[in-house]
This record gives sequence, structure tokens and C-alpha cells, in this order.
Amino acid sequence: MEHDRIIVRKACLSDIQYAATITEEMEASAKARGTGIGKRPVSAIIDKIRQGKAVIALTADKVWVGFSYVEVWGHGEYVSNSGLIVNPAFRNMGVASRIKKRTFRLSRELYPAAKVFSITSGLPIMKMNTKLGFEPVTFSEITKDERFWAGCKGCVNYDILQQKEFKHCICTAMLYTPQEHGASQIAAIGKEKIIFS
Repeated sequence: MEHDRIIVRKACLSDIQYAATITEEMEASAKARGTGIGKRPVSAIIDKIRQGKAVIALTADKVWVGFSYVEVWGHGEYVSNSGLIVNPAFRNMGVASRIKKRTFRLSRELYPAAKVFSITSGLPIMKMNTKLGFEPVTFSEITKDERFWAGCKGCVNYDILQQKEFKHCICTAMLYTPQEHGASQIAAIGKEKIIFS
């Protein structure tokens, strides 16, 4: 499938049309890997788009390529970069990295003082997080917000998380602490082009 370019940007209201496709791909991807992303309802994806807390990737001719969103926890002390998913037809093209960088930038724009965390079982996401300044941490270092952990109920590994009393799981927790990084890092990410071939 050839397209002139892929645009990675903050999602807008017209992107609500892709919400069902996004949730279907999240579920299919988790099943294919036997782990990972918990199922999200279509309404949750729509809410993130309406709130200005989502990033979407589309081709110039409006084919859905990928998605991710920002969620705030613990009364603004923490922010997560969540739900990163790429259309299988566009995988292995660097799209996930572009979406991850734009979602991280959106997190820092919306909540500049918040600690940003990501939990993942995927090595590629861990590598992307490391490049952005995230460090591996134990689950005790991320949010205690019960709403966050309730979101893990849709994951196939939720029973492991419960057995470990929400202290360990298959996923790795990674944390970016803004106080440990200068303003130069976010400025550098902000200058990066978000349209690519």
C-alpha cells in the first residue's frame, strides 16, 4: 500500500470516526501477542479525542495508521502514555516511534510538572522510552491511583498482577521525571518533524 506521507498529529473531533477501528485493532493485537494492551471501550477513545489528549497518525488520503493517548493520574502528579497501536499495514516503518514522541510531547505540554510513565511488555516501546529519558522502575514508583490499575482488568495478565499485589507483572514500568531533565529535551522533541515519507 503506497502513500505519499504519514501525518502524526494531535487528534481532533473529525478523528472520532476511527475510534471503533482503533479499539478493534488494540484487541486483535493483544490477542495475537497473547499479552499486552487491555481492551478499551470505543467511548474511552472518543473521550480522549474530545479532551485533546490523543495523538493520531493518518495517511494523506485519510487511512488510519496509528494512535496513542495521554491519561492523568493521582490528581495530576502522574501522566501515562497509553494505548499505542499501529495499523498492521504500517508496522516496521517507524510510525510507532513518531507517535510515541508526539504523545510524550503532548504529555509535557498538557502537564509539564507531572511524572510521565509507561508500562509495556514490548522491547520496542522500552527502547523508545529510553531514548526519551524514561528509566525502568518498580510499580511502587508509579501511580497508586486505583482507576489506573482497574484499567488493567482487560489484560490477559491481570491475574498475575493481582497475585503479585499490584507490585509486579509481565509489563515493565518506565518513568520520566521532569525535574531530572532540562527544558532542552522537550524543546528538541518539539522541533522534530512530524510528517514523513
